Amino acid sequence: MIRSVLVANRGEIACRVFRTCRELGIATVAVHADADAGARHVREADTSVRLPGSAPADTYLRGDLLVKAALAAGADAVHPGYGFLSENADFARAVHDAGLVWIGPPPAAVEAMASKTRAKELMAAAGVPLLAPVDPAAVPETSLPLLLKAAAGGGGRGMRVVRDLAALPGELASARAEAAAAFGDGEVFAEPYVEGGRHVEVQVLADGRGTVWALGTRDCSLQRRHQKVVEEAPAPGLPDGLRESLHTWAADAARAIGYVGAGTVEFLLSAGGRPYFLEMNTRLQVEHPVTEAVYGVDLVAWQIRIAEGHALPPAPPRPTGHAVEARLYAEDPARGWQPQTGVVHRLDLGHGPALRVDSGVEDGDTVGVHYDPLLAKVVAHAPTREEAVRLLARTLERARIHGLVTNRDLLVRTLRHPGFTAAAMDTGFLDRHLADLTAADEDEEAVRLAALAAALADAAGRPSRFGGWRNLPSQPQVKRYRHEPAGREIEVRYRLGRDGLTAEGFPGVRLVNSGPGRVVLETGGVRRALDVAVYGTRVHVGRHALTALPRFPEPVTRAEPGSLLAPMPGTVVRVAEGVTVGAPVTAGAPLLWLEAMKMEHRVVAPATGTLTALHAGPGRQVEVGALLAVVTETEEPTP
Repeated sequence: MIRSVLVANRGEIACRVFRTCRELGIATVAVHADADAGARHVREADTSVRLPGSAPADTYLRGDLLVKAALAAGADAVHPGYGFLSENADFARAVHDAGLVWIGPPPAAVEAMASKTRAKELMAAAGVPLLAPVDPAAVPETSLPLLLKAAAGGGGRGMRVVRDLAALPGELASARAEAAAAFGDGEVFAEPYVEGGRHVEVQVLADGRGTVWALGTRDCSLQRRHQKVVEEAPAPGLPDGLRESLHTWAADAARAIGYVGAGTVEFLLSAGGRPYFLEMNTRLQVEHPVTEAVYGVDLVAWQIRIAEGHALPPAPPRPTGHAVEARLYAEDPARGWQPQTGVVHRLDLGHGPALRVDSGVEDGDTVGVHYDPLLAKVVAHAPTREEAVRLLARTLERARIHGLVTNRDLLVRTLRHPGFTAAAMDTGFLDRHLADLTAADEDEEAVRLAALAAALADAAGRPSRFGGWRNLPSQPQVKRYRHEPAGREIEVRYRLGRDGLTAEGFPGVRLVNSGPGRVVLETGGVRRALDVAVYGTRVHVGRHALTALPRFPEPVTRAEPGSLLAPMPGTVVRVAEGVTVGAPVTAGAPLLWLEAMKMEHRVVAPATGTLTALHAGPGRQVEVGALLAVVTETEEPTP
């Protein structure tokens, strides 16, 4: 019997494993880098062990330190979570060698699927259909577009789509560097990129006695930067014959490598519905909650039971209904999915019997630059897909998310997009519709009412000793706000007198009640209660975020033309080949790469001309707005 579990991970997945451990009466041990010393997963664990440093390579990727932490804390088992070392066979062996229980598949099974190239060879032998690999060193023009993938990991890291042979060497170098940083292994392979394909996977669960469950399908086609954003179970619109084939191939794949525990077999369906094996993830997937909702199982509990030697029943439970999951990220989709950092003042995503929220963040926590910007996973389960999608969209729309720019509006618009509601999605869906999904808020009246409510709440919080109204006509009160993240400025001019509220540009709007935290307005006979929360200059009114602007703006320092400023906090990982002071550069050409939140972000030249200053080299940590380089523009384009 397992009595104490160390989770060799952080954030949301650590909190999720701890929840099941508590329900099973198992003690919990957290590990944390210095940047995570006050993180939620540390607060929730019974015991915690520090991993000195903040970079993943010095902390969560150090298998030796994780094993020492488990022994020091008296744990008798290790759960790897997902990411980091969850699919590292050497780490699994080290856990076994230390006399600890590994809550995962056998090291040999992990090793068999750890290399995506080796996995494809095994699946070909098992009769599973797959895409033929392409040699990156000898790619004919006819093989384009090409997909580069990290052989040792997933999560979109180390993945690149190549459409131009001239870009292949640079993209290979970039993919290898990112894979090495994320997984400690820079091996990259190539395969044909399937345009308009769907990403469909099968959850498997196997015990050590030969029983393998295929727990239905999941559709994970909605992706950004090859990372999943919205997932659902079961995958909609699949013919029964194809669904059964996917189940069979997934179970065969698990049996072929002697798999034990929870795992996922991923497939790509072409636009014509032809399936291809992608990879097998020898761990728990981020999107596992949708399968748990539909099948009524706790996959983490079964991972633990199987590690203790228990057997699965002969057949899995019957599925019921449909579940949809959305990943809430601290990022700005309209600005190249730029990750956001700062304090999460409020994170209230609702609750109910048909809702589930998995999160590693609570009110007051800080999102830093070192790790993934995932704030929470929100799951809705209902009898039909239509009801589950409707519930999830409304839940996200009403959620209180204060402090950071997030992808919440994009998620709501995606869930209500006709293409998604009709289940007509593929892996290019978000890229194709991004402009519409990130357009400025079209409900101008709602945005302006939010600004008016912010102004009235501010006035209510600062009562005048002369009262809220005056006998004589006076100048209107003026407040200015910037609507985030669109950047549109709104000016509110209003008076409060005997006859109540008079607001310029708001005909027929009547103030019913106002206080620092809530303003009730009536317009057209309809009353609207608007909750207002203020954090310094940041004001949240319902789902709208505003920044209060000073009445008399202070002078600001302006950057010189051609200045290249850091778009986010991060670490410079490399500078493009040939980029030195005095070198000619072309607008849009990559100059350097920043690593932030486990992803690499390309920083390009702001203009065509000559690089006259370079202030950032590999290893330098920069803040938002830091000067990276200066390009002196030329009249004629540089050849």
